[in-house]
Amino acid sequence: MPRSTSSIPRRAASAVPVPDPTHRAPAEAPAPAFPPAGVPDPAAVRRAVARAAAEAGDARAIRRAVVATLGEAYRAGFDAIAAAFAARPFAARETTGALAALTDFTVREVFGVATGVLHPLATPTDSERQALIAVGGYGRGQMAPFSDIDLLFLSPYKLTPRTESVIESTLYMLWDLHLKVGHASRTVRECLSLGRSDMTIRTALLEHRRIAGDPGLGQELEDRLWANLFSHSAPAFIEAKLAETEARHARHGGQRYVLEPNVKEGKGGLRDLQTLFWIAKYAYRLHDPAELVAHGILSPEEYDRFDRAETFLSAVRCHLHFLAGRALDQLTFDRQVEVAARMGYVDRAGRRAVEHFMHDYFRHATAVGDLTRIILSALEARHLKSAARLADFLLPIRPRQQLAEGLELRHGRVAVSDPDAFLQTPLNLLRLFEEALRTRSLLHPDAMRLVAGNLERVDDSLRRDPAANRIFLDTLLNHGNPERALRRMNEVGLLGAFLPDFGRIVAMMQFNMYHHYTVDEHTIQCIASLAELERGEHAEDLPVASRIIAAGVNRRVLYVALLCHDLGKGGPEDHSVAGARIARRLARRLGLSAAETDSVAWLVRNHLLMSDVAQKRDLTDPRTVRDFARQVGTRDRLNLLLVLTVCDIRGVGPGTWNNWKAMLLRELHGATARALDAGIEASAVPREEADAKAALRAALPEWPEAAFAAEAERHYAAYWRGLDTAAHATFAELLRGLGTNAIRIALEPDAARGATRAFFALADHPGIFSRLAGALALARANVVDARTYTSSDGFATAVFWVQDADDQPYDPARLPKLRQTIERTLRGEVAAGEALQSRDKVKRRERGFRVPTVVTFDNEGSDIYTIVEVETRDRPGLLHDLTRVFADNNISIVSAVIASYGAQAVDVFYVKDMFGLKLHAQTRRDMIEKKLREAIAAGTERARA
Repeated sequence: MPRSTSSIPRRAASAVPVPDPTHRAPAEAPAPAFPPAGVPDPAAVRRAVARAAAEAGDARAIRRAVVATLGEAYRAGFDAIAAAFAARPFAARETTGALAALTDFTVREVFGVATGVLHPLATPTDSERQALIAVGGYGRGQMAPFSDIDLLFLSPYKLTPRTESVIESTLYMLWDLHLKVGHASRTVRECLSLGRSDMTIRTALLEHRRIAGDPGLGQELEDRLWANLFSHSAPAFIEAKLAETEARHARHGGQRYVLEPNVKEGKGGLRDLQTLFWIAKYAYRLHDPAELVAHGILSPEEYDRFDRAETFLSAVRCHLHFLAGRALDQLTFDRQVEVAARMGYVDRAGRRAVEHFMHDYFRHATAVGDLTRIILSALEARHLKSAARLADFLLPIRPRQQLAEGLELRHGRVAVSDPDAFLQTPLNLLRLFEEALRTRSLLHPDAMRLVAGNLERVDDSLRRDPAANRIFLDTLLNHGNPERALRRMNEVGLLGAFLPDFGRIVAMMQFNMYHHYTVDEHTIQCIASLAELERGEHAEDLPVASRIIAAGVNRRVLYVALLCHDLGKGGPEDHSVAGARIARRLARRLGLSAAETDSVAWLVRNHLLMSDVAQKRDLTDPRTVRDFARQVGTRDRLNLLLVLTVCDIRGVGPGTWNNWKAMLLRELHGATARALDAGIEASAVPREEADAKAALRAALPEWPEAAFAAEAERHYAAYWRGLDTAAHATFAELLRGLGTNAIRIALEPDAARGATRAFFALADHPGIFSRLAGALALARANVVDARTYTSSDGFATAVFWVQDADDQPYDPARLPKLRQTIERTLRGEVAAGEALQSRDKVKRRERGFRVPTVVTFDNEGSDIYTIVEVETRDRPGLLHDLTRVFADNNISIVSAVIASYGAQAVDVFYVKDMFGLKLHAQTRRDMIEKKLREAIAAGTERARA
């Protein structure tokens, strides 16, 4: 079908979007014609519709016949457009235009049947005139596959019975065609009145075009809108659109680099581009975005970025709609994999196709942000926006100090006085951002535009210039809020140009559920966390890190290490190793001393060490602390590593940092500090056991001496070392008078760790850990840590730290239900293995993640246990499956540390064989590994079924 005639001329399609010359998007297939082959001939369809209407009987039969004929043609056309788009996966403009044309033809034919067949009128009066107007997105002549069809039935005066009947028949037929129609019936006067009071209606009317009906009525609406509504009201419209944009961004995460972005409504998405064009169109009565160049709002290069961003984002949205078979704009993890494949991305250079695709996506989202500042700046300069509101939107802060030479205040923001003179000294590109930060001012968009347009001046000579590196380091260290400067520098491309290693990670996505941001955004968030610590904003919730900062540390080392800690990502080499090499080079370049450079490189090389030990090892095992202390070596490095680890975890994303991680890190830091102070090899175990027994005696003053003596003697040293006094007291009460066939349970909150403690006391027997893990899994409790101890008289004492589905301690009101489920499972009323099968499922949005299984055995990390670490795909029944393998092979689990990182689980078990020995034999370890892998594979297959 031919395209509809639109009041908005379409420009030629741009080439495949290429964000930068080193990262090219996939090539397209040879371009087929648009409209594509397979779309029915409109003349033939029109004749078929007329024939079907003529052969039908009453009005209902006519509607059925017309809907059947048009429906067949619409589906054939839709399928042909979809097939053509699959062959040319970046041809978004042609696809949306073809879909709009197909919709135009269908709507026009339906309206023609309603006016000419169902409700004919030989000589219509003036009041019977009617025009069918497309508004909103449909009015632009761009239709995503399952977008709404927004229609305005326009009349000159109040609706007559006949025009009401036409509207009703038209809508019924469109609904019978299963089209999503939004509609309104108004006069021109009503359009003007409602447009004055409702900004949503005014925006919809801004993009309108006549589809069918009276041409004069459509032209009257056009003329009166511009003469009586749009003219002289640009400031109010712009202000409303900016407020609307701020609210929309807040609803969709507030960040451009949210890893599951909304392509339409999110920050840096299509709606932002549409809003920019609406503003410009309202102010200048533009018909096409290309006119932004003619009006001097955008340069040709900037318009090219606008065009490529719109093409890419529109293509992504179309693919999402086609894949889902409905309107879907959220680019979830599972859809990212599918869209990347449809758009021709492939795995290469050690990174997955989906990561390359999302890298391009975020580069275009960044371009949208740049264009926002540029267009708003141009509008402000032409006084189309009230200075107060635009200044409010751009968050100005008055400078407190005099600006450097060559800079001036313009509308409350730092601007460049003489661009030509400014560019003569490339150092000014860096100095601009330091000055804005030093004077607590924001940058004028024109200044940022100037920097973005002159990045070629950042060459090797500037990178090697000591003065340039001193300015950058001062920006990082000396003005209290480096995040703001770094973010602006990153947005204009200066940060990546000055630090090419940083440029590599800009917009780099890490395709997992753990990281919430791209690598560059994560790095900036980490630096922001460090600045918050320095400002004393977390003295209560981060007491140890805050005290370290307050006592004084080498800030140069900390800031540079955080800046560098993830620069090694994206390559085949371990990113900590690659990053340490980059950090050493960059630290020297920035002017750090040899000792400082060594410290930075060590921190980057080991930036995951403290987190891994805290979250993946039993901190009550003396060997854990001794080995970690040897790796750290000094209190200074321990303190630096703690602060860096805290900032790194907090920079991952909202909700990642919690009381559990805080407690683990505090515990590891404290134990290591004591070991370093006392001497790493010093053993305090006998004293700790005696102290623990004394504390329990004080906690149980009513117990008879004989009863307490029996309780004190029945437990081994690990029990006294591994639990606190409150846990010892709970177990003492549970064990008192316990029979060999009884099971006692206690559930208590552990606020310090942000979890609920589940205590179990029962006669010891093989497989006890697996039974308990299965019971907790059936209760939907997430296990984060566990300890099991056996007493000398044959009883097992096990404690599990559990959290609910939101990674929080259980609400006290839910504890009875939790207890009931656990007790039923332990009594054998429910078989955990069988019951878990129906719940052990991987969610659809998580299925695109690849998590390889890694099983390691460590006989050196503990003096008396073998440490078995299993990294694999997380799922509800995983812990039960793994512990069942140990039980079936007569291996006792003494403790388990359970950690999850999005879709990845890292389960660590401290085990011994039936004789109480480590697993020394390689053949036995190989057999256990094989069975663990088999259990994981079977469970994964079941979870995907």
